[in-house]
Amino acid sequence: MHIGIPKEIKDHEYRVALTPAGAAALTAAGHAVRVETGAGAAVGLADDAYARAGAELTDAAGVYAADLVFKVKEPQPVEVARLRPGQRLFCYLHLAAAPDLARALMETGVTAIAFETVLDAAGRTPLLAPMSQIAGRLAIQAGMQSLEMQHGGRGVLLSGVPGVAPGRVVILGGGVVGANAAHIAVGVGADVTLLDRHAERLGAFDDQYGGRLKTRFSNPANIAECLREADLVVGAAYVHGRRAPRLLTREHLRTLPRGAVLVDVAIDQGGVAETSRPTTHSSPTYVEEGVVHYCVANMPGAVARTATLALAEATLPWLLRLAADPKAALEADPGFAAGVNVAEGRIVHPGLAADLGPHPSL
Repeated sequence: MHIGIPKEIKDHEYRVALTPAGAAALTAAGHAVRVETGAGAAVGLADDAYARAGAELTDAAGVYAADLVFKVKEPQPVEVARLRPGQRLFCYLHLAAAPDLARALMETGVTAIAFETVLDAAGRTPLLAPMSQIAGRLAIQAGMQSLEMQHGGRGVLLSGVPGVAPGRVVILGGGVVGANAAHIAVGVGADVTLLDRHAERLGAFDDQYGGRLKTRFSNPANIAECLREADLVVGAAYVHGRRAPRLLTREHLRTLPRGAVLVDVAIDQGGVAETSRPTTHSSPTYVEEGVVHYCVANMPGAVARTATLALAEATLPWLLRLAADPKAALEADPGFAAGVNVAEGRIVHPGLAADLGPHPSL
């Protein structure tokens, strides 16, 4: 099979989907790999390393002539225009919050397989997990910076200092993002409360952290109570293949202290707050209802080398299976088939269809 690896063009997106080691594995399996010139340069993966691995260096047109396009982020409009019927696209898509893109992909006739909805045998999301780990950890880093006065924040140091209480962090969701945000927030000495709907998950956090982290059941009353004194709120809720649950209303935001920060990691699925809208690394924050919003939809792109190495290791085994025999790979594994979002001009993922309908129109 011919596999194309484009250079990412989303704002400040420096990740690349395939490393030279991955290219070597694919060529050893008999596949032809085309890598766009400079695709990995920003993260220290030089063109000649791909060439030594057996890949052909080409331009964007050459990459998109491949049978399978393998990339990191959802295709931008100029990339959508290069897709064609019968082609396969394997990348992050997050279509629940992007009906325009969903419709555009349907019109191309491409089969679009989303990293974030692929499931393993245990029902976990193995291709989403490494970026969720990174985004969760970055959420605290981004929140700490956004709390600084020059960014519109209320001037709180999360760790506190002797004689001054630490900042208060509220994490909405105890999945991979929330767990990693908690890890960093507790580590810097913040006063951390994590809310989740699942008792067993809350119990695991209690066992892990003891009194260093407080847990609460996620319900409207507890969320409202926790927000009143929060300095930093992390939106970490995720529902497989669906739009993120809307947990925070504009009225909730008005109860936060002025200059508090919301880092909405769920923004690529639509965000947890009524006031959330996507931002970019070029312009990551805005202030609404007195709250600094950080809503960058490709947070791991900020640490692109770490993110590339983590993502490439996770995705390569699935890519090898897909390249060997796409039909057999998907038919033999329902979890892999759960990654198919769009095929033959229609939405085929049940959760996505529930949010958008099988034929979204705007």
